[in-house]
Amino acid sequence: MKPKHWFVFILLGAIWSSSFMWIKIAVQEIGPITLVAFRVLFGLLFGIAVILIQRVQLPRTFRQWFPLLLLGITNVAIPFFLISWGEQSIDSAVAAILDATVPLFTILIAHYLLRDDKMTVPKVLGLLIGFAGVIVLMSKDIGASFGSILGQFAVVLASAFYAGSAVYVRKTTVDTPGILRSAGPLVSAAVVMGLATFFFESPVKIPHLGITWIALLFLGILGSGLAFVLSFYLIHEIGPTRTTMVTYLFPVGGVILGVAFLNEQLSWQLVVGAVLIIVSLVVANWQSAKSLAIES
Repeated sequence: MKPKHWFVFILLGAIWSSSFMWIKIAVQEIGPITLVAFRVLFGLLFGIAVILIQRVQLPRTFRQWFPLLLLGITNVAIPFFLISWGEQSIDSAVAAILDATVPLFTILIAHYLLRDDKMTVPKVLGLLIGFAGVIVLMSKDIGASFGSILGQFAVVLASAFYAGSAVYVRKTTVDTPGILRSAGPLVSAAVVMGLATFFFESPVKIPHLGITWIALLFLGILGSGLAFVLSFYLIHEIGPTRTTMVTYLFPVGGVILGVAFLNEQLSWQLVVGAVLIIVSLVVANWQSAKSLAIES
């Protein structure tokens, strides 16, 4: 990774690790579907503005549009909703740690869909350690409400959708300009979530609190618009597996922000679960000096 890649990587991690805090703030006033609808709308407006400024040519055929529209469902609408819904019953710090399992799912999916990213012993070991970390995290809510367990499962499922989408992006959008990889999926996501809002959370509740609007603007413009541009740029520059390792930063940023600003409890399960998941990512992506020499 070159210095420019590291800069984008760290910036992306900072934006996304703080998104869990803003989601937790927003769901205090509005429903998860309404939250995602506003989020993707603001992200789409940001993308359209960049497209107009850069005068980017839009795809002209449905074949070019199809991967982008599909990603709007698998990489935006579904995981955004699952995380927002899950955070109604779990802490933002827990959601941030569970979302760090994205690279583990990526390793599993890439093994079957990419020729140059097969399963290895370190990857299998990493998957097992990561699974242990998820179990430790979930053990925190044993005996608690069933909603807390469902909330955690929702975030883990969102991670699986993110992982599958990262591999799909690598296979289908090589020649697509970066801003279109960001804005294109937001078109279908905005349509789907807008309709879902009127069907499932009608009458639509417009936020009244200023902090909720700040959360929605952050999640839309930075968390969806700019972050997607950075993410898809890295996927094509350094590959989906390395890009999804940005979730290394989620447990650190998510826990610090949740404890500091949302008064969330710092339990031993939170610490141990986060450590296990981070270790699992390091182990899964470990390469010997010999293999690194061959790559370089």
